[in-house]
Amino acid sequence: MKFSFHRYRGTAAKLLHERVKAVEIVDPHRVRFVLHAPWPDFLAFYATPATGAAWVVPKKHIEKVGEEAFKKHPVGLGPYRFVRMTPGVELVLEANEQYWRKKPPVRRLVIKGVPDRTTRLAMLKTGEADIGYLMIGVEAETVKADPKLRLAQVISSAAWWLDFPEQWDKTKSPWQDRRVRLAVNLAIDKQAVNQAERLGFSRLTGSIIPSVMDFALRIEPHPYDPTHARRLLAEAGYPNGFDAGDFTPVPPFTSFAEAVANYLTAIGIRSRVRSMERATFFEAWRTKKLTGVIMGASAGLGNAAARLEAFVISTGTYAYGGYPDIDELSRQQALERDRRKREAMLHQIQKLMHERVMHAPIFEPATLHGVGPRVEGAAVGLNPLLYFAAPYEEMRLKRP
Repeated sequence: MKFSFHRYRGTAAKLLHERVKAVEIVDPHRVRFVLHAPWPDFLAFYATPATGAAWVVPKKHIEKVGEEAFKKHPVGLGPYRFVRMTPGVELVLEANEQYWRKKPPVRRLVIKGVPDRTTRLAMLKTGEADIGYLMIGVEAETVKADPKLRLAQVISSAAWWLDFPEQWDKTKSPWQDRRVRLAVNLAIDKQAVNQAERLGFSRLTGSIIPSVMDFALRIEPHPYDPTHARRLLAEAGYPNGFDAGDFTPVPPFTSFAEAVANYLTAIGIRSRVRSMERATFFEAWRTKKLTGVIMGASAGLGNAAARLEAFVISTGTYAYGGYPDIDELSRQQALERDRRKREAMLHQIQKLMHERVMHAPIFEPATLHGVGPRVEGAAVGLNPLLYFAAPYEEMRLKRP
């Protein structure tokens, strides 16, 4: 564990390595982490899938074969063993019959990378695939209508929202006006988008913090009121609307972005939906190179504080700016060990975000998957924080 912690180079590596003073081996079954200062969120960052920092790797094996060889053939402690991988194409796993929790009933898993939804659906219908992830819109309707298939759905720790990076610009921008940002919230018929994209299964929300997370404050969404939205734009000095430039969504959800952008066009906010490769998008968002409107999303785990730290606090990885009072509340809650006091501060931050209309939340998405006729148990939704099948050892096929 000590070796794995120091080896970690993921997203939260700098944060964890700065705040952990020492990792002490107490005995063969215990390890002690010594912090520089109280940090209530240590386990939220370290011991959950919010990061990969707690993934234990075999020290002696890595030192023997080297990092590059380990990447090509990793060794772990899970219910399935690595067989082979073709990056971007497929990953083949076989059951670890000595797995401590239970013997996996499905002997072999093949995870294929198939970016196109229609292709995933075709593979599901022909039996080439047993589970097809992320069936939205027309594809989800097709799965639902096919008597041989079934639709599995879960609302995980994810949220979709619009971000307005230019609200923090030093030069004059329409997005600096709260009324303009509020107009966007009122312009979007969220339930209609939900019905078209996720068959109505998503949970509408007024927050970018998923309600299943610790310390989340449930906030009702703004109503659909395009008349009021146009009036707010006129009051802000934009009776004929304005050109917002690029409208950039998290790839590959272009149809979703087009639907939302059309609602903005209806009140006079014109934009151009920009499609990007996924890795390029997140790098551009992280380095603050995106302009116009960002249609953002996150399914990162942890708690409300972790989500705020990434997207709301002025120093956040994906934040273009922030407010001093919110930053200070965030700093205070990060040191507070009384759970009730901490929750009150985190709720106050979320109230301020809503009052200031920092974002335009859309919904907590229902993630829809197609399940083929061979599958008895898809293991979707067993863990409400995860949108995919988990844990793998709970997946079952029907008996011949």
